Amino acid sequence: MTGSAVWHPFTQHALEPPMKRITKTEGAYLIDEDGSHVLDAISSWWVITHGHRHPVIMAAIRAAAQRYDQLIFAEYTHAPAEELAGGLIALAPPGLAYAFYSDSGSTSVEVALKMALGFFHNRGEKRNRIVVMEHSYHGDTIGTMSTGERGVFNAAYEQLLFAVDKLPFPEAGREQETLDVFEHLCRSGDVAALLVEPLVVGAGGMKLFSSSVLSQLKTIADRHEVLLIADEVMTGWGRTGTVFACAQAAITPDILCTSKGLTGGALPLAATLCRAEIFEAHLSTDRRKTFFHSSSYTANPIACAAAVANLAVWRDEPVQARIDALAEMHRERLARFAYDPRFENVRQLGTIAALDLKAAAGGYLAEVGPKLRAFFRQRNLLIRPLGNVVYLMPPYCITATELDSAYEAIDEAAYHFGVSA
Repeated sequence: MTGSAVWHPFTQHALEPPMKRITKTEGAYLIDEDGSHVLDAISSWWVITHGHRHPVIMAAIRAAAQRYDQLIFAEYTHAPAEELAGGLIALAPPGLAYAFYSDSGSTSVEVALKMALGFFHNRGEKRNRIVVMEHSYHGDTIGTMSTGERGVFNAAYEQLLFAVDKLPFPEAGREQETLDVFEHLCRSGDVAALLVEPLVVGAGGMKLFSSSVLSQLKTIADRHEVLLIADEVMTGWGRTGTVFACAQAAITPDILCTSKGLTGGALPLAATLCRAEIFEAHLSTDRRKTFFHSSSYTANPIACAAAVANLAVWRDEPVQARIDALAEMHRERLARFAYDPRFENVRQLGTIAALDLKAAAGGYLAEVGPKLRAFFRQRNLLIRPLGNVVYLMPPYCITATELDSAYEAIDEAAYHFGVSA
C-alpha cells in the first residue's frame, strides 16, 4: 500500500513514486504541496487551452452553480446547452447541424460510431464496417479501443473488441498507398464510416500527415457514400493552428467529435456534431429508430456554461494571435534540433511540437520514457513523453521564457538519455 486509496490512470504504481498533491492551478502552472510551480507543458493531457482557471470561464462556472446542478436531459433542456449548441454549429465547419452531448472524448467517439451505424440501419442499408487509420487512439471505452491501435493497452480485453479495417498511415511519399487501400475497402459497399484523427495521430506518436490526404479521403468517402468521422478531441480548439483541423483541408466531416478544450479544459464535457441527414435518419414515428444513447450527466448545465464562456473567450480575446505566436515560438526553438544527431523526425503543427529522441528502443513502452518523465519532473516540468517521443503542447498563455525552460530541459535530457548517430 502507498498510503493512498487512489488508483491513478496509466500508472504502474509498483514503479512510480508517491504522487505529489497539487494545491492550486494558475495560468501555465500547477502548484504542488511544497509550493513548487510546475510548468504544465502538455496542458494536463491536452485539455487546458487558454491557461488554468481562466477568469471568464471560472466566473461562468460560479454563476451557473448558483442556478443549476444536474438535470435530466432526456426530459428537459436548458439555456447553456441551447446556447452552446448554436455556438458550436456556427464555429464548426459549415454543414454540421446538430450537437449531441456526452462526457468525454471517448464517449463522443462512441456516440459518433453509433450515429453512423444507426444512420445506415435506420435506412435499411447493410453497412457495418468501420475503417480507421494505423496507430490511432480514440479512447478507452470498448468501441474506441476497438477502433484504436491494438497492443499492450488493450490485450487483456481483446475478447470484447470488434474488428475494424485499417489504413496504413500516410507516411510522406507513400500517401497514395493509404488512399488506394481506402478506395479498395469502400468498393465493397458495406463500409459505414471512416474514423480519423485529422492531421495528427496523437497518442500514437504525434504523427503528422498532410491536409491534402484528409481532403482526398473525404472525396473517396463521398464517392462511396461512406461517412467521415473526424475525431477532433485533441486537434480541436486551436491545437493544429486553426479552431478545428478539418478547416485546413477545407472539408466538413459528416460527424465531428469534440471535447478536451471545449470548456477550455475546466470541466468534462463533449459534443458530437453531425449533418442534418444523420439526425433525420433517426427522426421517425417509429420509436425503434430512436438514438439510444445517454449518460446520467449528459449536458451538465455547469459544464455547458463553462463551454459557452469558452466560446466568448474565443470571440472576445485575441486567441488566434496567441496561437500564431506560440506556433512561431515553437518554430524558432525547434530549429536547433533540426540537424541534431540525438533526434529525428523533428516536427510541428500549430501549437504542437514533437521530436523523437534516438534511444536503444522506441515505442510507447521504451525504457527511456519513464526516465525522461522523471528527469523533467525534477525540473518542475510536466512533460510526459510517449516512449521516446518528446512533445510539447502547452496552454496558449505560455511565455517565451517559460517555453525556453522546456526546450532547455529537452536539450539537457538528450545528453543523459539519447543515443547519438
